[in-house]
Amino acid sequence: MQTGEAVTIVHGEHELFERTMHLFASATDVACAANDLFTWAGARMTEDHSELYRRQRPGTARIRKVYRSGMLLDPVAAQTLARARDQHGAQIRITSEEINETIVLDRRLVILAGDLSAGHRSFSIITQPEAVQGVTSLFEAAWRSATDLSVYDTQIAEIRQLAPQVLDLLGQGVKDEAAARTLGLGVRTYRRRVAELMAALGAESRFQAGVRARELGLV
Repeated sequence: MQTGEAVTIVHGEHELFERTMHLFASATDVACAANDLFTWAGARMTEDHSELYRRQRPGTARIRKVYRSGMLLDPVAAQTLARARDQHGAQIRITSEEINETIVLDRRLVILAGDLSAGHRSFSIITQPEAVQGVTSLFEAAWRSATDLSVYDTQIAEIRQLAPQVLDLLGQGVKDEAAARTLGLGVRTYRRRVAELMAALGAESRFQAGVRARELGLV
């Protein structure tokens, strides 16, 4: 562990889990932004935080989460988010924009996720008020521009069913006409589905869509 003025660096999810669980237990306002379910899931973070939510009295904590839209292409991830909303009262919104993977507790403490390196990730725990305020403002901006989970899930339901096949065809380099025939779609419809898939993945090209899909474990 490395410590600086109002900033503590921890290495690995297990250490983060051990140092912050008590903070989640007492928090009344939890804001979280993540690209996928894995950033905060190490060392049982997701399940144990859910257990904390269950132990809290109803209405005592506001839990808000913003996730990248590509997650909803995975049926299991989509179900996990729906369960967090329905069983634990979390407010969940979806964005196709890049986000800083962050947790904000009671607007007094921020946890920033670092890049994954050699299978491990470092995390910065920040209590410096001005830094916390700045990160909180970024989260609030992302929250305001994001779409409610139920709305986005309805929009993406059809492409989620086709995503595995479309990604496989794209990965094989199958031409649009042949891919459309394989799926029983018109070429224009197929291309529209590909565009919708790229949008959900936050990709600007088919190649980038494939890279992002692999990052999310969709292929």
